[in-house]
Amino acid sequence: MARIMSTRMTHQYSGELIVFLIGMRVNKPWRIDLWWPAFTAMPRMLRELMSDKDSGLMGVRFSLGGDGPVIVQYWNSLDKLYAYASDRSSEHRPAWAAFNRRVRKAPGAVGIWHETFVSERAESMYVGMPVSGLAAATSAVEVGRPHDTAAARARDGATPAASAGR
Repeated sequence: MARIMSTRMTHQYSGELIVFLIGMRVNKPWRIDLWWPAFTAMPRMLRELMSDKDSGLMGVRFSLGGDGPVIVQYWNSLDKLYAYASDRSSEHRPAWAAFNRRVRKAPGAVGIWHETFVSERAESMYVGMPVSGLAAATSAVEVGRPHDTAAARARDGATPAASAGR
């Protein structure tokens, strides 16, 4: 079991920060031939990325919502995210091509979506939690002055190191 942090924690990071959300919606559950391969391709991609320290992927969070699975990815470079997506030798390109071939058989049976956010600043707070999310992708630090409010962390980017010397 993950160690619970009883103190108030935030993340510490300075540099380019990309938050990439990707999800899947199964509209026709009986068409497992269309959605299962897409569902099982993601773990292979994540293993590939996490095993390459230069990939740009810093961390991942998985969630299951009412519309299906959602993965939050934290990247240190937009260029690296796009390079991975278009790299013909990576797990992504063949999986994407195969997905497109399969869904032509039954349009609308499964949906894939993504959203990309380039962030100048990020604010985070974790209380009574194991280190997770952005703090796990970067580094977790205890909340202290002058960053003891959400407004101060948002103003300074939740990075005590980034605002040091101000």
